[in-house]
Amino acid sequence: MSIEAAKKRADDFLVKAKESAAIFSQLSQEHVDRIVKAVYEAGFKNRVKLAKMAVKETGMGRWEDKVIKNVVGSLFVYEDIKNLKTVGILSDDRETGIMEIAQPIGPILAIIPVTNPTSTVIFKTLIALKARNPIIISPHQKAIGCCVETAKICYEAALKEDAPENCIQWTREEPIDFATFDIKDYYAETQALMSHPKLSLIIATGGGGVVKAAYTSGTPAYGVGSGNVPILIDKSADISFAVKNILISKTFDNGTICASEQSIVVEQSIADAVIKEFKAQGGYFLSEEEIKKVEKVAFDREREIMSAGVVGQSVEKIAQLAGINVPAGTSVLLAPLKGVGDDYPLSSEILCPILAFYVARDFNYAVKTCIDLNFHGGMGHSAGIYANDDGVIKEFSTEMSAGRILVNTPSSQGAIGGIFNKIHTSLTLGCGTAGKNITTDNITAKHLINIQRVARRRGNERFSNFDANLFYDESLSTDEILRKFNLNY
Repeated sequence: MSIEAAKKRADDFLVKAKESAAIFSQLSQEHVDRIVKAVYEAGFKNRVKLAKMAVKETGMGRWEDKVIKNVVGSLFVYEDIKNLKTVGILSDDRETGIMEIAQPIGPILAIIPVTNPTSTVIFKTLIALKARNPIIISPHQKAIGCCVETAKICYEAALKEDAPENCIQWTREEPIDFATFDIKDYYAETQALMSHPKLSLIIATGGGGVVKAAYTSGTPAYGVGSGNVPILIDKSADISFAVKNILISKTFDNGTICASEQSIVVEQSIADAVIKEFKAQGGYFLSEEEIKKVEKVAFDREREIMSAGVVGQSVEKIAQLAGINVPAGTSVLLAPLKGVGDDYPLSSEILCPILAFYVARDFNYAVKTCIDLNFHGGMGHSAGIYANDDGVIKEFSTEMSAGRILVNTPSSQGAIGGIFNKIHTSLTLGCGTAGKNITTDNITAKHLINIQRVARRRGNERFSNFDANLFYDESLSTDEILRKFNLNY
């Protein structure tokens, strides 16, 4: 596909999206809420069908867990945003004279990851429509079929509630024939969409390359960062509870959520007890020789990222690829490591049932190890601690560079919110400036509106005797000027 052809396709999408946006901006809150409810209900109704489609097409994860992801992306997101006001006057403070009015931002491009395809389509569609913005779905090349089917289901439901035509569009119609597929065409089209002058915002969920492309496109963007989530088990923790919850999270959809645990750090005094508990609950500790074999299949040293071949795969599949034998019923592979960084590939983010395992001398060294892991590849994302000592929890939290600190909580389910805590339910997790994002928030509908502020004229009593000539008089000291305004600092 030539650059000109890619631009032409992008222009076709954006012309339709702008026309849709013009109509959308005129809808009432009640009308918008009817549309959003209908879309949620359609996504929820098709949760099993879409989950099975996603696993079949991508070859990643477990359909049973993708059902739950679809429930989160539809029901849980809807419950979180259904009462949010996104149309008209949001507030009117008569004392300050400031009135806030919600305005839609316009067409949104949604980049969809291969790891959570259908749930992310539902989620991003719901929050975009709630804020009266048309959305263009750009699916990962290996998840086009399931993403398009999800988008169609959402679009048909929206139209039944008189949503604007083309409020939901998708960039591809059919799954790709990889025998003839040229990835350059895909990149050209995506780049043309990202940089189109009529596009208002990009929500980029996926690998570092696509997020960077979004940020350098010239269009405002919400992005994500890598997870590499460290988990500290403190000596005050309930060890059995901690291990159980870690496994609930790390085995969920074979570890494809970016907030899933990547490393476990324990204090020396409880290491033996933690190891015993992991083994009792199905964890398998790799030998040094086995670690080397797993490294070769789990981490791409040339590209310095996780290998695509293990993402979302089962323990059995990973063991087979690595040429190692593990007991039947093994839930997760644990790799005891002595360091963090390039010399220890399994200390990096790897989205599958593999956990790095560290034993630290004491709590301070445990925190230091978590910080090292955080800096190695998960700045700003998430971290977790199992502890029943509030002082320990506070100390850990203040030391970590993470947008979400999950306490005594499975990190996969905890970070996305709505299940184990009151964080906004989201499948796009901001990592703040540490992770090269603009916010540490869980992105939701409130991030997709422009707030217009109407400022009525109001006098400021503290400057009622304002005289500009005071500021021209160089003979007056700062204190003398402040006293004129009855200000004391």
